[in-house]
Amino acid sequence: MKRIVPALLVLMCAASAYSQSGEHIIPAGSLISCTVSEPKLSSKTTAIGDPVLCQIGHSERYGRSVLPYNSYLVGRFEDYKDPGHFVGKGWMELRFDRMVIEPDTTIPIDAKVVAVPGYNVDRDGRIVGKGHETRDIVTWSIPVLWPIDLIMLPMRGPRPTLKEETRLTLKVMDDLAVPTTEAPQQEPSGLLRRQPTSYTPPPPPEPAPSPVAMSYIPAPPVYYYPAPARTVWMYRNGYAYRVTIP
Repeated sequence: MKRIVPALLVLMCAASAYSQSGEHIIPAGSLISCTVSEPKLSSKTTAIGDPVLCQIGHSERYGRSVLPYNSYLVGRFEDYKDPGHFVGKGWMELRFDRMVIEPDTTIPIDAKVVAVPGYNVDRDGRIVGKGHETRDIVTWSIPVLWPIDLIMLPMRGPRPTLKEETRLTLKVMDDLAVPTTEAPQQEPSGLLRRQPTSYTPPPPPEPAPSPVAMSYIPAPPVYYYPAPARTVWMYRNGYAYRVTIP
């Protein structure tokens, strides 16, 4: 009895510490879903070691949000195997090791892919491609299709390919401490209300320069004076005539 009481006190202190720190625990074995953002993810378009982003979907437990909004998983294209020409299926492996919570929080995580729509996933988390283990068994049994089968014989089987918006289901392998965030308020119509953001008003416009007063000086009047009349004397037939030219 003396040992039980201190153990209970330790558990209560730990629970209060987690509540004060604003974190909650996602236990190992929990399933989370995320959506691939790349348009086409396969061994043909991605090399080993390339980063992979997966947007985390919304999930709730007991009416409360388990994973923060605006968060995503960061991983790597771990390994792959192309399908054989005659036998064998192709596979690829994705490994996620970080959770990024906007704007600048990064949490280490160990998560393994366990389910992908349209594909099988083995116990190692590898996404196995479609097709038969022995290629074209049915078509080779039809003699009429043999010419087509001979042409397609050197080609490999289909590779596993994840299209954009493919939803992955992952299993958390270790306990994960996630900071608690408030979910955005929801309107009665079902839409989410965006949280108010800090708004900095633009600086007031500079006052317009005062107009420059321009003085108007009228042009001086122009006076026209008639040219003086000219007098011309003309002599004709012994007589003198005076002619005035205006």
